[in-house]
Amino acid sequence: MTRTSPGRSTASRVFFVLLGATVVIGVLVAGFLVVETQRALRTEAERVTAATAEALAVSPVVVAGLAGTDAQAATEVLEPYTLDVIARADLDFITIMTPDGIRITHPDPAQIGKRYLGTIPTAARSLTEVFTGTLGPSVRTIVPVTAADGEAVGWVSAGVTTETISDTLIRRLPLTLGITAGLIALGAAGAVIARRATRRITGDLPPGQLRDAVSSYESIRTLGDALRAQTHEHGNRMHAAVALLELGRSAEAIEILTETSRQSQSLVDQVTARRHGDPAVGALLLGKASQAKERGIDWRVHIEPETPRTPLSPVDAVSVLGNLVDNAMDAAAESEDRWVRVSLRSGEEGEVVLEVSDSGPGIPRAQQDRIFEQGYSTKPADAQGRGVGLALVRSVVTGAGGTVSISDGPTTFRVVLPAATGPRRSRP
Repeated sequence: MTRTSPGRSTASRVFFVLLGATVVIGVLVAGFLVVETQRALRTEAERVTAATAEALAVSPVVVAGLAGTDAQAATEVLEPYTLDVIARADLDFITIMTPDGIRITHPDPAQIGKRYLGTIPTAARSLTEVFTGTLGPSVRTIVPVTAADGEAVGWVSAGVTTETISDTLIRRLPLTLGITAGLIALGAAGAVIARRATRRITGDLPPGQLRDAVSSYESIRTLGDALRAQTHEHGNRMHAAVALLELGRSAEAIEILTETSRQSQSLVDQVTARRHGDPAVGALLLGKASQAKERGIDWRVHIEPETPRTPLSPVDAVSVLGNLVDNAMDAAAESEDRWVRVSLRSGEEGEVVLEVSDSGPGIPRAQQDRIFEQGYSTKPADAQGRGVGLALVRSVVTGAGGTVSISDGPTTFRVVLPAATGPRRSRP
């Protein structure tokens, strides 16, 4: 079956993902700025009302007015005084009242002589609160007024309505929106640059085809390395055999050639004995056997004849097995007892189980969760880069409905794939 759903290109997906992330971040920043501005305005209102009320509470004019016995006379003196302070301090109201809460001053003259709406502390202390009074909800601070002898003669309350705070917030909103628009614009520019850079690398390939292209490259690379090693080994043996024949030592020449044949035939027998064998995988295993011998690694392969066919295409199968074997041989090369073991068998529930083990030093547990991440590797980067193979293995395996895991003692990569139920998937 051929993959026929091209979909949106990888470059376009990168663009839209980055643009979406930018918009989300911009909205979050805007929300944060609005909330932070609202909090700052509330804090500023509390500070201004407290400072104003405390200053008026010790004002000689206010103390003298409240100390007198004529409330009307006090109003005539204090009302214009407080209205002037309201205008200068940009407040909504200042109420001066008697000890029992009867208003002496108020921005609305009709409210003078009535009881103060708000909390009056039972003790002579200041209090800041949000309370709904005659002007609506407001942030207000009430402070006691005391005479020179320490006697409480009244209270001063200064406040800012929440409507005023909201109006100030709205006036500052364009700045917040401007910052948000700037962030989104920068993010959109970055998304365009990322799309161009991605398109230069991937063209117009969608993610599925891009992964297939990487898998094909990895498959060709690992199979090519294996076949080159096999060709090199056979070439060396042939040169040695020809030289022995020229020297008249035919028995030794025959022994070299038959030994090569026996080693290859053992692996060929295992591959061909499998009912659903894959010629590409068989060629890979033969080539890797030669590659292992070149590196002084003991190569062990066990293939159960009744192992079912996997859902992977030949390219994906070679890519998965080749990358796992390459990693195993690199690890085994770092140990004294060098060996790599490959096992292909049927699972308890009819699935396909591939295991690749090695004698290497192992992978620290802290890194085992990260080795399948794109770009992450425990080995230094070479000319071809690192951190692609295992990420590709996981992508191919999970895309086929399987799982890949790693265990210790010895280090073993275990791939479990569902048995194929239909025709093998092919490349477009």
